[in-house]
Amino acid sequence: MDALIFSLNTTVPVFLLMVFGYILKQTGFINDEFIRVSNKVNFKITLPCLLFLDIYDADITHNFDLRFVAFCAIVTTIAFFAIWGIARVSLRDKSMVGAFVQASYRSSAAVLGAALIENIYGDSGMAPLMIIGAVPLFNIYAVLVLCRSSTEREERSVRGTLKNVFTNPIILAILAGLIYTALPFGLPTIARTSLSYLSRTATPLAVLAIGGSFEGRKALAKIKPTMAAAAIKLAILPAIFLPVAVWMGFTGSKLVAILIMLGSPTTPSCYIMAKNMHNDDVLTSSIIMVTTVLSAFSLTVILYILRSMGLV
Repeated sequence: MDALIFSLNTTVPVFLLMVFGYILKQTGFINDEFIRVSNKVNFKITLPCLLFLDIYDADITHNFDLRFVAFCAIVTTIAFFAIWGIARVSLRDKSMVGAFVQASYRSSAAVLGAALIENIYGDSGMAPLMIIGAVPLFNIYAVLVLCRSSTEREERSVRGTLKNVFTNPIILAILAGLIYTALPFGLPTIARTSLSYLSRTATPLAVLAIGGSFEGRKALAKIKPTMAAAAIKLAILPAIFLPVAVWMGFTGSKLVAILIMLGSPTTPSCYIMAKNMHNDDVLTSSIIMVTTVLSAFSLTVILYILRSMGLV
């Protein structure tokens, strides 16, 4: 019951904020221009700030476990390329491929990871190492698949893909975070506080934009790929890789961190990137909504099973 309450307290506010964004749009408080500008600000400023701080704050000097970090990176890579291959073969509408793939494997790892582990164990445990192993790859692979699936011909070209990878503000923020963690000095307090203020607006602004841009009829027309992506995100990936993690000896906070990496809801930043990189934002927002609602129950069930087996 505690796990269910925690999951509901984490996911329901996000869903309600989406609903609020939808109501604001329908009642005229916000319009398409607000949503367009919000997405642009998120993509170029607030989301890069959030990712930079996620990497910078991930304390990897204590209890570093190369085997665990490598597991997170390898599983993320296998999941990404497997889903991409399946999507290219199974989706008739190839314009959906980029949105479907990134929404099927990208989790709210940085947002939920530390919070869930702290709720169970009293500290952030292995969440920072999971973030280091998975989050950079989440975003690098997303840029790659979104470029290759873009409706813009220039972005789909090899030259356009390479340009987007090396100039994308998300990738640059991650690289900056990785470089800065290796420096012998920290961020000045003023800079750290300013970046923190900006990063805190990323998720709520993105979620409002998702709700405001949600189009029910268009989303219903894509209900099959939406439910397929939700099944992959919340059930299939955990079912495949959690037993592997247990077999490799990962338990406790490490196993919970892996669960978050695999089975938490699709991150709202997927919508920001899909919208700004000319991919299917309708499908993306639909998957985010469905996984956000269902994850409260799927995570609870999986945690119950792991607890009953004495693994967490």
